[in-house]
This record gives sequence, C-alpha cells and structure tokens, in this order.
Amino acid sequence: MKALSFFVGIIGNIISILMFLSPVKTFWRIVKDRSTLEFESLPYICTLLNSSLWTYYGITKPDSYLVATVNGFGVIVETIYVILFLAFAPPWKRAKTAIYVAILDVGFLAAAISVTYFLLQEDMRIDVTGFMCSALNVIMYGSPLAAMKSVVTMKSVEYMPFLLSFFLFLNGGIWTFYACLVQDWFLGVSSSHPSSLNYINYCITIIL
Repeated sequence: MKALSFFVGIIGNIISILMFLSPVKTFWRIVKDRSTLEFESLPYICTLLNSSLWTYYGITKPDSYLVATVNGFGVIVETIYVILFLAFAPPWKRAKTAIYVAILDVGFLAAAISVTYFLLQEDMRIDVTGFMCSALNVIMYGSPLAAMKSVVTMKSVEYMPFLLSFFLFLNGGIWTFYACLVQDWFLGVSSSHPSSLNYINYCITIIL
C-alpha cells in the first residue's frame, strides 16, 4: 500500500506540475502583446495562496513531503504569473490585482501561518491548516468560473484555457485517489468536490 501511494503521489506530482505550467501559453501571449487583455488575475492569486498553504501543510504533517514538494513548485510558478500580470495589466486592473495579492497572498497567508504555528499544538495545527487548505482548494478549482460569463457570451473558450481546465480536472482525480490511499481526508475532500466543478469547465471547452 505504501509503495502504491508513493507511485500515485508521483503521478499526482507530474500532473500538478503540468497543471501549474498549463497557463504558460496564456502568459506568453500577455508578454508578447504587453497586455493582459480580458484575462483575470484571480485564478492565479487564489492558486498562489492555495499552493502556499498546501506547502505549509505538507511540511507540518509527517510523511506529506509529496504534497509539500509539488506545491512548493507551484508557489514559484504562480508567483511568476502574478508578477507578469502586475507588469502588463492596465492601471486599474493592476491596482485591483495588487490589492488582492496584499490581502490574500501576503496578509491572510502570514496571519494563517503565524496563528497556527505559534498558538496551536501540532495535531490541532495540522487539522486547522488542513481545513483552510480544503476550503481554499474549492476557491482555486472554482476560480476559472470567473471567466464563464465571457465564455458563454462570446461562445469562445479563449479566456478559459482548455489545458488549464483539463489538468485541473485530472489533478483533482489523482489526488483524490492518493488521499484515499494515505487516508488524508482533508486532501480527499479538497480534491474530489472541486474536481466536479472543473469537469463542467472541461465539458464547456469541448462544446464551444
């Protein structure tokens, strides 16, 4: 069972890396056009916060290094995305993005880590961090729905990248399986429920 869980975790890491890298084409276009066009920054801001908390969770909980390593990679990649968005967004969108980053990726993250690390014992720290990660995972997986209005109105998936929706769906599925193997229910709940949201995204990208 331990060998199987390790193997599934490695597959999960690979899929997660592909998920983190799936918006590269979008950001290449942003850099090329020197404009963020109609793309939204919220999915990347939420993913940065989510990856940061999961990295902390993976470090805090024993034998969860596979969770920590891949999300640590995600922190680096998502930070680059957010920086590029700030660099090429118009002034009003840059200001909104900067506010979200300050509140979520700096303020909330610092408060969450400080409170759980200094005020809670190990078991309670793991439970509280896992609960926060599970809740925020729903936001991260559902955040591409912010582009749904543009997709339906314009009958185009330009602003909801196919690869992002596809890898989000796969990622949720494989980590749900991994969570069942290692009996990590926080990871399981956070992966299974939002995976269904991205199945909707995936179907829409195929239909349109």
